[in-house]
Amino acid sequence: MHVEGFFEWLGQALGSLIRVIVDALSGVFNWLASAGANFIDGLARTLGMDTSLVSILALIVGLLLLFSAVRAFMSASIIMGIIWALLGLWVLSWVVH
Repeated sequence: MHVEGFFEWLGQALGSLIRVIVDALSGVFNWLASAGANFIDGLARTLGMDTSLVSILALIVGLLLLFSAVRAFMSASIIMGIIWALLGLWVLSWVVH
């Protein structure tokens, strides 16, 4: 009879520990998701764009094209820098209203 009480207590203690860990991880992931959503909302509101996945991807592509333009200018390739910059600005003009 005494052994059954010990294992019941051990099961409750282990269950409580697992519950605390799951609740803590749930809180951390909810906080990260909320922070990410707030970041995307603030970025979209500032740029005047939609918060859709296509808009975010177009923004990333446009910024990568502008980064390629900067790299081309740094390597003294003026013509390619101008082409990359125009392409980047063209893609970004679709996104930003």
